[in-house]
Order: sequence, then C-alpha cells, then structure tokens
Amino acid sequence: MPMQILPDRRTARRRAALALTLSMAAAATANAQTIRASTDPAAIDRAVAAFTGAGIGTPGGARMASDPRLQLAPCAAPLTVSWHTPARTAVAVECPGPTPWRVFVAISPAQNAATPRPAPAVKRGDALTIVVRGRGFSVQQPGEAMEAGAIGDWIEVRASRKAQALRARIERPGLAVVPAG
Repeated sequence: MPMQILPDRRTARRRAALALTLSMAAAATANAQTIRASTDPAAIDRAVAAFTGAGIGTPGGARMASDPRLQLAPCAAPLTVSWHTPARTAVAVECPGPTPWRVFVAISPAQNAATPRPAPAVKRGDALTIVVRGRGFSVQQPGEAMEAGAIGDWIEVRASRKAQALRARIERPGLAVVPAG
C-alpha cells in the first residue's frame, strides 16, 4: 500500500487562511468595481457643451463644471439634454435608465443679441401668490418676490417679512410655484 503524505495542521491552517484572504480580496475588488461604476461627471459637461454649443464658463455654456464628487447611477443609454427654462438659464440632463436620474445645470447668460432676455414677469418687492404643489394637493399663500425674474425663472420668495426665503419658479406674473415631491 502506497504511503500517503498528509499536510500537517500548520500547513492546513495556512492554506485555509490563504483561501479566506483570497476570497475576501475578490469580494472587495468586486465591491470597489460596483462602487466605481457610475456616470462620469465629465460626461455631463460634454453633453451640456454639445447641446449649448458653448464651453464651461463661456457665455451660453455651463456656469461651472460638474462636481467631480457627483456619483450617479451608470447610464446605459445616451444622456438627453433639454432646456429646463424658457429663458434658457438652465438645462436638464437626464439618464433614461436602467436607473433613471436627472440633474440641472445652470447656464451663463448669452452675450449676443440673437437671444434677448425676456422681460421680467415679476420685479423685486412685487406681491405674488406662492403655491406649494404636490401630488393631489396645493397650498397657497400671499408672499413677496425677493428678486426679479421672467416666466420659468427660479427666484427667491418669502411668505412674510420674518419668514425664511424659498426658491420658487415663476409660472405667470404674480404666481410663483414651489413643487413638493
């Protein structure tokens, strides 16, 4: 009968520890790759520049670069970009899926006469109605505009002199809407 050589206990423990270490390293690597799998903020900047035809910080382009710490789900389809406001002061960048998301990018005012700035629908100090709208409800209260803006612009408003200012979108002269949810 041939003689069988069995590893001693110390060797068996070392092999078990090595196998455990390798499996933990593989799991950590897979987890790190999952965490890193996100949409690159520079891709958002490129999409905005292609849409507006202007670079970051130039008139008609994004006011500033996307925050490099931004972590959005990976986008399997091309990003879609559209104007978010009629005044063209912001664009919406969207990923249709598989995990949809949307971000808004502020645009620097264009310096050419071909795209004139719309006249303000609300001036600073104007009385207006502030409406908070959500799914199945709306609440309104009188308020005051803290700054001027055209229809579609987001401005600061407040409900009373002592109230904290809110950001609201001008829907029409005298009406500012705060979307809820």
